[in-house]
Amino acid sequence: MSEPVKTVEIFQKSSSPLTYVAGQTIFEEGETGSVMYGIIQGEVELVVDGKVVETITAGDVFGEGALVQPEHDRASTAIAKTDCIIACLDRERFLFAIENTPMFAIDVLRSYSNRARRLKRMVAFYLQ
Repeated sequence: MSEPVKTVEIFQKSSSPLTYVAGQTIFEEGETGSVMYGIIQGEVELVVDGKVVETITAGDVFGEGALVQPEHDRASTAIAKTDCIIACLDRERFLFAIENTPMFAIDVLRSYSNRARRLKRMVAFYLQ
């Protein structure tokens, strides 16, 4: 299977990486999204209702929900926790990568699944 960082390399082939400084907002909760992101370097905090719910790092992908949800809205705010280098992928290239690179699709699902598992553990902890 591909490494998460290898998956992010697919993003790099489609566009020039973006840079964000620590504290800079990448996107905001509720806005319409047209791209998903892959972290090449740095850490990103995902914030819901003003609370940090997750910190993701190099190799992780985020923002994919806006490409697959009918409303194309962002479910969280993404803020660079550290200086970051981030690649992005629009819906057209996302669909192309899924259709032509099955391991890309699996890696995106794995990244999402890993994040969902961490969130479930957090919820279980707080419900104790």
